[in-house]
Amino acid sequence: MDSFPPIANSLWQQFQDELSQVLEVSQLQNLRDKYLSRQKGLVSLQLRQLGAVSREQRPQMGKALNKLRYDVERALEVRLEKIQAKDQTPATAQVDVTLPAKSFNYGSIHPLRLVRREMEDICVRMGFEIIDGPEVETEYYNFDALNIPEMHPARAAQDTFYLKSGDLLRTHTSPMQIRTMENREPPIRIVVPGRVFRRDSVDATHSPMFHQLEALVVGEKICFSDLKGMLEVFLRSLFSPSTKVRMRPSYFPFVEPGAEVDISCPFCSGDGCRICKRSGWVEILGAGMVHPKLFDMVGYQPGKYTGFAWGVGIDRIAVLKYQVNDMRLFFENDMRFLRQF
Repeated sequence: MDSFPPIANSLWQQFQDELSQVLEVSQLQNLRDKYLSRQKGLVSLQLRQLGAVSREQRPQMGKALNKLRYDVERALEVRLEKIQAKDQTPATAQVDVTLPAKSFNYGSIHPLRLVRREMEDICVRMGFEIIDGPEVETEYYNFDALNIPEMHPARAAQDTFYLKSGDLLRTHTSPMQIRTMENREPPIRIVVPGRVFRRDSVDATHSPMFHQLEALVVGEKICFSDLKGMLEVFLRSLFSPSTKVRMRPSYFPFVEPGAEVDISCPFCSGDGCRICKRSGWVEILGAGMVHPKLFDMVGYQPGKYTGFAWGVGIDRIAVLKYQVNDMRLFFENDMRFLRQF
């Protein structure tokens, strides 16, 4: 770790000192939580603060912290194996060593988690800060502050899960745009991954619970070409460098102008197939420039700032990357399916 910035070196040395004193599995779990838990882990907290690092230092810092996270995970695994090996009591006299050994089923990282991690890593390398938000929201943050009118179909009970308290299960991760801008002055560059909920019937392409990743950038002199350039970098990193990106005008209440974003079909490379309905293109996400009314809602000075936002379905990306033909497979815990990842 000597070639990395001081904060990474310091955390690594501190971790090694504490790891050397761990003798039990319970202590090992506490140490894992201290450094790697999403909410309060020391490494995770440093990753969240990358947005505040200067542009020149950000790539080196991001690389160092990601390697630190990997090294900590590996060191914990090695120590766990040593503790378990030490705890095994020799009992050769009572065991028939000629019997076949027991086979064990080992788990793997869920495909949705794999895709989410890949998307987060790309965003961190682009200078974004990863933040979380509440899954139970108020109508104000989920609809009103996002310029979604009172009679909009999305607010109907047949589309949204309302609770007895009057709150609701968030239908998108966009409420964090307002919550963030209320508490920060620009520049802002955040991504918000998380679960969202809508009253959809369960079938091969729909689920009442799915996952989104929302991005928001706010600052001075930000324009539509910045949005297009960033999406091209993001999507080509996620799929392949040869991926083509196009944008079509579309309407979303919280952006103006808005656009649907398509990519060249990853299955046929744009030649036309069943997946892209012979068009050569696949719709991938929605995006646009932040509507001025949102800036009014959070009290930003009129005309001083501009920004853009985009949101993408993590489940949809996983379907495309892994060529899964039924979204229900992600939630059924079928080991025959999950062992493939």
